[in-house]
Amino acid sequence: MNAHPVLGQVALGYSPMIDRHRAVTAVRVTVFPARQDATPKAGELLAAIADTWPADAGRVSLNIVGESLLHDLLQTELPLNMMVEVPAFMAADIAHTTAIQTLHQRGNTLLIKGRPLTPLPREVLPCFAYSIIDLSDERRDGTPAPGGVSRTIPHVQGEVRTLVQMKEAFDRGAIAVLGWPIEDTITSSGKASAQPDLQAIVELINRVDRQEPVERLEAVMKNDPTMAFKLMRYINSPAFGLSVEITSFRHAIMLLGYQRLKRWLALLLASASRDVNMKPVIYAAVRRGLLMEELVRDQGDPELRGEVFICGVFSLLDRMMRQPFDDLLRTIPVPEKVRAALADDSGPYYPYLEMVRAIESASIYDIRTAADTMLMAVAEVNRAVLRALAAARQLD
Repeated sequence: MNAHPVLGQVALGYSPMIDRHRAVTAVRVTVFPARQDATPKAGELLAAIADTWPADAGRVSLNIVGESLLHDLLQTELPLNMMVEVPAFMAADIAHTTAIQTLHQRGNTLLIKGRPLTPLPREVLPCFAYSIIDLSDERRDGTPAPGGVSRTIPHVQGEVRTLVQMKEAFDRGAIAVLGWPIEDTITSSGKASAQPDLQAIVELINRVDRQEPVERLEAVMKNDPTMAFKLMRYINSPAFGLSVEITSFRHAIMLLGYQRLKRWLALLLASASRDVNMKPVIYAAVRRGLLMEELVRDQGDPELRGEVFICGVFSLLDRMMRQPFDDLLRTIPVPEKVRAALADDSGPYYPYLEMVRAIESASIYDIRTAADTMLMAVAEVNRAVLRALAAARQLD
C-alpha cells in the first residue's frame, strides 16, 4: 500500500452497513481532519481509500466529518463504488446544489444525513437515494406516516449498538443499519451453549496447542467433513497463493504448520455460528484480528502478530458462544497475555484492543488517546486500518 501523506492528516474509523438479512452491504469509513496545521486534500484522500476499495471491490460510504474537506470532495469525480454522506444542513445550502446534482448524474449514490431544518431545494431532493437517521434522532414508531406526510426516501438507521436495536430498526422500516450490534450484555448461564461443530473446532485447537502428531489432528478432521472441506477450500484459495493443488488433509496440515493452523481454526471458530444475527459479530471479529495484527506488524515479531491476531478474533467470542470469558477460556487454550486482555482488561495486548474499539466507534478523541498510549503516529494507525480492511476484503 502506498504511503499517502494524507494519512497523517486524518483519523479513520469504520463500521458496517447491514441489511435486513444481516449481510454487510457496504463499509462506512468515517474521516476526521486530525491536524489544524494541515488541510487534507480530497483527491489524496480518495487515492488512499481507492487502494483499499478499487472500483470492483464493493461499496464504501464516506462519512466526512469536516465541512471544508467534504465541500472539496463534492467537487471531485468519485469512483461509482464510493457513496457520499451529506449532512442535511449542507444539502439544504444552495451553494452545494450543483455539486450534488453532478455527482448524482454521474451515478454516485448519495445519502442525506440527519433531518433538514429547512426544506431542501426542489432539484436536490431526488439526488438522495437514502437518508441516515440516527437512533438519537429517531421519531418513527413503526406506524404509517401521518396524513399529508410523505416518506419517499428509504432510511438507514445509525448508531445501532445492540442486536435488539438492530431488530427494532428493521421493525420500524429501516432498509439497513449502521453500527456495530455487538454490545449486548452477556450473562453466565452455568452451561455451555456451543453447537457441536464449535466443540469439534475447540477440540482441534486444544490438540494443536499441545502440538499433537499430525495423525491425531487428521483423525479429528476426518470426523468433521464440514471442517475438512473448509480447510481444503481455504488452503487452495487464491488468497493462500499456492502453485499446486492440495488434495489431502495430511498435506494441508503439514503445509500450514501448527501456528497457521491455529490461526485458521481461530477464524473458523469465530465464523461457525449458525445464528444469522451473528453475521455482523463475525464480521467485526475477523477485522479486529487483522487490525490488531497490522498494528504490531512493524515490530517484526511473528509470535506477537499471531497472538494479537488471536486476541482480536476471540474478543467477541463471548457474544458468539453466549458465555462470559471467565467460563469460555477454561476450555479454549489461549496465551496468558490474550487471556488477560479478554478476561481482565489488562496486559500488554489490551491497549491494542482499546485502539480497535476506538476505531470502530469512530471517536477521534479515543483514537488519539489510544495512539498516545501505544506511542503510535496517526498515520501508522491509518495505514494499519486500510491494510486490515483490504486483507479482510480478500477473505470475504
